[in-house]
Amino acid sequence: MGSKSGQLHIFFFPFMAQGHMIPAIDMAKLFAARGVKATFVTTPLNMPVVSKTIEKTKACGINIDIKIIKFPAVEAGLLEGYMIPTFVLATSMLRQPLEELIQEYQPSCIVADVLFPWAVDVATKFGIPRLEFYGCNCQDFTRQEVETDFSKFMKEASESVLRSYGVVVNSFYELEPDYIDYYRNVLGRKAWHLGPVSLCNKDTKDKAQRGKEASIDEHECLKWLATKKPNSVYIFVLGVRQNLVIPNSWRLQWVLRQFIWVVRKGKNEKAEEDWLPKESEKRMEGKELIIRGWARQVLILDHEAVGGFVTHCGWNSTLEGVAAGVPMVTWPVAAEQFYNEKLVTQVLKIGVSVGAQQWIRMVGDGIKREAIQKAKRQITVGEEAKEMRGKAKVLGEMARRVIEEGGSSYSDLNALIEELKSHCP
Repeated sequence: MGSKSGQLHIFFFPFMAQGHMIPAIDMAKLFAARGVKATFVTTPLNMPVVSKTIEKTKACGINIDIKIIKFPAVEAGLLEGYMIPTFVLATSMLRQPLEELIQEYQPSCIVADVLFPWAVDVATKFGIPRLEFYGCNCQDFTRQEVETDFSKFMKEASESVLRSYGVVVNSFYELEPDYIDYYRNVLGRKAWHLGPVSLCNKDTKDKAQRGKEASIDEHECLKWLATKKPNSVYIFVLGVRQNLVIPNSWRLQWVLRQFIWVVRKGKNEKAEEDWLPKESEKRMEGKELIIRGWARQVLILDHEAVGGFVTHCGWNSTLEGVAAGVPMVTWPVAAEQFYNEKLVTQVLKIGVSVGAQQWIRMVGDGIKREAIQKAKRQITVGEEAKEMRGKAKVLGEMARRVIEEGGSSYSDLNALIEELKSHCP
């Protein structure tokens, strides 16, 4: 099956969570900018998250369609506990509406999330290639020693790549050449590295409109940063779904003296008041900027005032930190984040760990003030810090070159488009 118009037409169908949808939108923009017809597929609950970004893209002459497939009525309740097994397993109920959408619009190819292993069978049914989208690794999402429905699902997800046409990855060759060579040449699997996809957002508005509605106006944030010296501010983000243990939240105020602190916006305002009283916020005015909820992370990281990034090592955050050319303090909390930390600290050597060793529900368990202080000092002062900052800057410059004409990611995207055209006449 090919596109009705003869034009290469790709469906982009990510898992319904910010860390998956945002890079998928960026990827769709990359394809659409090369003349590919791109259609972004999502559910009604997520429509507001993507529509503003896509409308802005259309205004710039890059056309991306949005198609909605209905999720069961339980979607709103399930999504609250991101990555909980119930929600992941429930996504298989999207198979029938996806098939109906493909039947109607006849795309040439579907880029479907790694968490939709059943999308391989859908693509096979309609005779189109399924590219698996790797927004993150999946080999460490489950730790159950006893087999469960969820662990079986995750095993199926990790193996679905073998039945897919290939994978598209938000990374770039120069960042992890040994792994990419092994994946392609030793394992013999098709893979195209198209990242960092976040760099398709060139101006302030593009960066400001990624993801949810921000809890602070970008102009207010940039105005605050403009009052700070270069490399003097740390951005502290451990993922919007993570909670801080109260004692560490207080310690951090004293350790990271000038920083942007992005914290999860809790449902219980009284609880927030207990651990961060408003009179304390007032005393910290000018030194710390506290953002509750969603923050424009790429926009902030790119500012010259930012000199370090305290991160949970989710892949999007890791790659955005690399692209911004800033050293990192790594504080993984779950999943593949511990592997990403090793890439940052042991391979790339542009970051320092606080010493987190195991999955946790509350950020801060077992991490002492001294460990945070030591990590901050290591990326701030001395020859080690200078060397680390230099490596981070080189990687950031490299990340920007790979997406330009002649760069490795630019070339991979061209090669993939040409291969799909020959496969889907």
